[in-house]
Amino acid sequence: MICSENVKKAERLVEILSKRGLKVSFAESCTGGLLGATLTSVSGASGVFDGSIVSYANEVKNQKLGVDENVLATVGAVSEECARQMVLGVCRMFSSDCGAAITGIAGPSGGTPEKPVGTVYISVSLHGNVRVERCLFLGDRNGVRDQSVAKAIDMLLEML
Repeated sequence: MICSENVKKAERLVEILSKRGLKVSFAESCTGGLLGATLTSVSGASGVFDGSIVSYANEVKNQKLGVDENVLATVGAVSEECARQMVLGVCRMFSSDCGAAITGIAGPSGGTPEKPVGTVYISVSLHGNVRVERCLFLGDRNGVRDQSVAKAIDMLLEML
């Protein structure tokens, strides 16, 4: 289910992107397409949204988004480096002006002491300028996913 607060943020994002004549695309892992679904729940999204890729598997991150195999093998998919390469890859794939990427551990399993459940890296890009944030969200799986979407939209709004 799409969070109504996130839809309100997405409405603002669509409005700003429309006014500026910009296109956006997304690369999602732990959110499984929720960011794209949230944006496309807004009327007018078709004028600003190029597309999205759900890159749940590392092979998809590597083969479709161009995330370096060494990054995946050394620091892993849940890392600043991976998030940075994911957003650049999706913007390149769709020739978008801006984009967002989300990779993390939504839980309830999969966490480690170094990367506990709720660890999420979110990256945004505007014309190749990238910003990445490491977040630690609390809550259940759906809560972590909703918070990740909210943060990605907030970061895009701040960047724009």
